[in-house]
Amino acid sequence: MTRLLAMAGYVYQSAAAIILIFAISHLLPAADYTNFSLALASSQLLCVLMFEWLQLAGLRFLAAAKENEAARLRWSLLVASLSSAGALVLVGSCASLTSVLPTGIVALGLGISVLQGLTDLYFLSVRLSDRLGIASFLLAFRATALLTAAAAGAAISGTAEAALLGVAAGHMLGLLAGLVAYRTPLERASLQTMLADWKDFSRYGMLAAGASVIHLSVPVLLRVIVIGRLGATGAGAGFSIALDLLQRPFWVLNAAIHTVNYPEVVNDFEHGTGTKSLQSARRMFEFMICTTLVLLGGLVGFIPDAARILVPRESLDGFLATAPAIAAFYFLHTHLQATIAVVPHLEKLATRLVLVAAGQLALVVALSLVAVSAGLSPRAAVGCASLATLATILVALGPTLRFEAFPRWSLVMQALVAAILIGSLGSMPTEPAAWLAGKIMIAALATAIIAWRGDFLMLARRG
Repeated sequence: MTRLLAMAGYVYQSAAAIILIFAISHLLPAADYTNFSLALASSQLLCVLMFEWLQLAGLRFLAAAKENEAARLRWSLLVASLSSAGALVLVGSCASLTSVLPTGIVALGLGISVLQGLTDLYFLSVRLSDRLGIASFLLAFRATALLTAAAAGAAISGTAEAALLGVAAGHMLGLLAGLVAYRTPLERASLQTMLADWKDFSRYGMLAAGASVIHLSVPVLLRVIVIGRLGATGAGAGFSIALDLLQRPFWVLNAAIHTVNYPEVVNDFEHGTGTKSLQSARRMFEFMICTTLVLLGGLVGFIPDAARILVPRESLDGFLATAPAIAAFYFLHTHLQATIAVVPHLEKLATRLVLVAAGQLALVVALSLVAVSAGLSPRAAVGCASLATLATILVALGPTLRFEAFPRWSLVMQALVAAILIGSLGSMPTEPAAWLAGKIMIAALATAIIAWRGDFLMLARRG
C-alpha cells in the first residue's frame, strides 16, 4: 500500500505543478508572469546542471549500500551538495551582472535552485533509507506548500518577486519538514575518503547527468525547428501546447515507477542472485512498457475531448493535428531515456548513455531539418523525430538484450491491444455526456484488466 501511495503522490505533485502555473498566470500581470516564468525555468535548469549528477550518483550508490557505508555516503553527498550550492551562488552572482532581469528576481532564482537541489537530495536520502512512505508524504507536502505559498504571494503582492519568494518558501518548508520527519543517519568521513567518493560520484553521475541534459534538449530543438517554419501562428501555438502538455504524463509515470521499483532492482543487481536480479528487472520492464502503452492509448483516445475544454480556439486545429504524433514521440523518447537506460545504469556504463543521447539528438535534428526543408507538415516532422528515436532504441538495445531480462511478450501484446482499443475511442462522439461516460468506462475497464493480468498493483505494493 505504501508504494501505491507513493505513485499517487507523484501524480498529485504533477497536478499541483500544473495548477500552480495556471494560478500564477491568472494572478500576475503579463510582464510579471514573463519574468516569473523565465526565472523559474532558469532556476530549474541550474538545479539540473548543479545537482542532477549528485542525485543520479546517490540513487545508484546508496540503493546498493549497507547501513554503515550508506551513512558515510550520505555525508559525502551532503558535503558535495553544499559545495555545489556554494559554487552555484558564486558563479550565478557573477553571471547575474549581465542579466536583463531585476537583481531581486535573479537572487530569488538562485535561491530557489539551491533550495530545490538540497531538498531533492534530502528526500532521495530519506527514500533510500527505506522510508518510502515518509518520502512520499514529504513530496506531497512540498507540492502543497509550493502551490499555497506562491499563489498567496502572487495574490497579495501581484509581483513576480512575491511569487518567486513563495516558491522559495515552499522549498524551505519542505526541507524543514524533511528534517523534522526523519533525520537520516550520517557518519563523518575523512577528506581522503570523501575525495574517493566524489571521484566515484563524478565519474558516473556527471556523465549520466550529461546524458539526461542531452535527452532534455531533444524536444527543445524539435520545437525550435518546427516553430521556425510555422512562426508565431495559431498552428505554432497548438504545436507548442501539445509539446508542453504531453511530455508530463510520461515523465510522471516513469518517475513514479523508478522511485518505487528502481532501488530494489539496484539492490538485487548488487547483492542478489542472478535469477533474482533478472526477475526484478523483468518485472520493472513489464511495468514500464505496459503502463506507458496504455497511457499512450489514453492520450490518443481522449485528446479531442481534452482539447475542446483546455486549448484556445485559435490553437485547436494545430493541437489536434500534431498531438497524436507528439504522444507517440514521447512514448519512444521516454523508453529510450528510461527503459533502455536501466541496464547501462546498473552496469555503470555512463559513457554509453552519453553516446546514445548524443546519437538521438543528432538523428532527430537531422531528420527534422530534412522534413521541414522539404515542406512537410509539423506532424510529419514529429514522425521523422519518432523514427530517429526508434532507430536509436534499436541501436542501443545491446546491453538490455545481453542482460536477458525479457518481459512477457504475451502481456505486452495484451497491453498493445488495450492501447489500440482505448486509442480508437477518440473517433467516437463525446456528446451527449453519456457517450463520454461510456468511453471512460471502457478505458477504465481495459486498464484494470491489464493491471490485473500484469499483477501491477501487487508489484507496486511489494516491499
